[in-house]
Amino acid sequence: MKLVLKQDVENLGEAGEIVTVKDGYGRNFLIPQGKAIVASKGAIKAAEEELKQASKKREAKIQAAQQLAEKLSNASVTISVTAGEDGKIFGTVTTQQVADALTEKGFEIDRKKITLDDVKALGEYTASVHIQGEIRAEVKVWVVKDEK
Repeated sequence: MKLVLKQDVENLGEAGEIVTVKDGYGRNFLIPQGKAIVASKGAIKAAEEELKQASKKREAKIQAAQQLAEKLSNASVTISVTAGEDGKIFGTVTTQQVADALTEKGFEIDRKKITLDDVKALGEYTASVHIQGEIRAEVKVWVVKDEK
């Protein structure tokens, strides 16, 4: 039985693919669950059009993510912390602080997408921001002593 998948099915295929399955699996599971439809000429044509639209959307998302990565790579943030005489800071700089500093610069980045090594002293550090898929950006983080 030939079916057009309406959504991703593990170990079978992705949405829009035309797959051949056993009659019982298709009739008793995939079709009633709404995961597939019978592969008629109209359904195949619709699936092909849907795949074209999805690939255009995916390309647009990737292009937007790359542009954001470029902007982030050129950005740097400064975080003021309390520190002792020898330059060691009290506590640590968190990804939330980096996310807040990026928000002030106009970037809406979730703190869970930011990776930062342990910051225990004043200085310059690099935070990695996971944007989408394999697209990442490096942001310079300056940790300076609070003048208060």
